[in-house]
Amino acid sequence: MYRRFGEVDAAGHSPLYERVAVALSESDEALRAIATAPAHQRHPAVVLAALHDLALAGRAPELAAACAAADGHAAAGAAIDTLLRMPDAVAAVAGRRRPRTDETGRGAVLYPALAEAAHRTGADAVGLIDVACSAGFNLTVDRVGITYSNGQSLGDPSSPVQVASSLVGDRPVPGRRVPEVVARVGVDREPLDVTDADDARWLRACLWPDRPERAARLDAEIALAATARPVLLQGDAVEVLPEAVAHVPEGALPVVTTTWALSRLPLEGRLRFLHRLDEAAAGRPVAWVSVEGVGVAPAVPTLGDRRASGHSIIGLAVFDGASLHAEALGRCWSRGRLLAWLADP
Repeated sequence: MYRRFGEVDAAGHSPLYERVAVALSESDEALRAIATAPAHQRHPAVVLAALHDLALAGRAPELAAACAAADGHAAAGAAIDTLLRMPDAVAAVAGRRRPRTDETGRGAVLYPALAEAAHRTGADAVGLIDVACSAGFNLTVDRVGITYSNGQSLGDPSSPVQVASSLVGDRPVPGRRVPEVVARVGVDREPLDVTDADDARWLRACLWPDRPERAARLDAEIALAATARPVLLQGDAVEVLPEAVAHVPEGALPVVTTTWALSRLPLEGRLRFLHRLDEAAAGRPVAWVSVEGVGVAPAVPTLGDRRASGHSIIGLAVFDGASLHAEALGRCWSRGRLLAWLADP
């Protein structure tokens, strides 16, 4: 598993982690230390992030220095040494954390979809509810600057977080703006508070150390999220959704967003999620913007695409009393870095 992670997953993306993962795979002592942990704590992404977290916390200075210098040889030796010296510390971090990947490309997809939801319902204010929010970066989508390959721009051009996306096809994205955001609510089993030092450090620890451009982008995202702190609700999305919707003031449109979150649920759970949305719309309209794999989001058309086809469907569902209108707005690839907008203006 560690050799595959180094030679396949990290190869071409992180020479440092490629070297470290292969070195771990070749160390009998390191593998024995890893094998003492429960199965869900042994994955390379978890263990490497835990080691990186200890380095960022100042508890593994040699590993921190090697990572800062992007020295794969030194990092490999320091990682093995840290693992053997501090197996309990590595296990403790790995046991209470899970890997996080917060990709800024999501804003390029979410922004026009959110604006479309408000336009379709005539809303001049929205409340954002992000499911599986992690650190809540999707909840600042209205404050991000977005540039598309055709020269279009949306959002805030002066934002510290800038996102770029390439358009596929000749149809532009709608130029509508997201209206005033009056509520920001995140729902997650393990939400992260970016103003908490330990949580913010864990987000940084999940990045590959030899990708400084990603670290700089993450720091900008953290700073932006800290200026618009959301309400964070911990728990199962299906159970917590009514409470989340209740946080949106009357007169504003609750817009629930899911980005590659529903695939973690079995079909029964996804259908229950859809039912919860329908229940929440008993007293007022509720919109659901989904960015999920083909066939993952219930009720959202698949455009005739096959499952596991390598792209995702951008869906918009509007619940209004007893009615439900769902459509596919477009397709996206690479977590929003490529986007094909298909909906009529």
